[in-house]
Amino acid sequence: MSEQEPARKPRVHGLGGVFFKARDPAALAQWYQRHLDLDVQGWGGALLRWRRADSGSDAVTVWAPFGEDSEYFKPSDKPYMLNLRVDDLQATLQGLREEGCQVLDRYEESEQGKFGYALDPEGGLLELWQPAPGY
Repeated sequence: MSEQEPARKPRVHGLGGVFFKARDPAALAQWYQRHLDLDVQGWGGALLRWRRADSGSDAVTVWAPFGEDSEYFKPSDKPYMLNLRVDDLQATLQGLREEGCQVLDRYEESEQGKFGYALDPEGGLLELWQPAPGY
């Protein structure tokens, strides 16, 4: 970092989720549950709990297969999407815009938190997640 660049706090503090397309998501989830003891829930995915290294607070990473015809990863044509955990979604999205990154006009808010979206240079969809308390 040069002397002219201000220090900024880290934007991403963890992997929030791994989402990927599968021919048969339910059968694949059952395989992971049977052979690898993933605690697959009724909604089809699993929650992997951990603690943040920086704050010690509880956190979760979501693992979930989607149907191969899912359009959730659009506009990406990749068969996966990465979800990255951030502390300040609006500041992260603004910083990415200022750096010339492709930030989508897609925003969601739910009981799990706030979600914004960007594409990486190869067209992979990044779901940026500011978790609600408890996630």
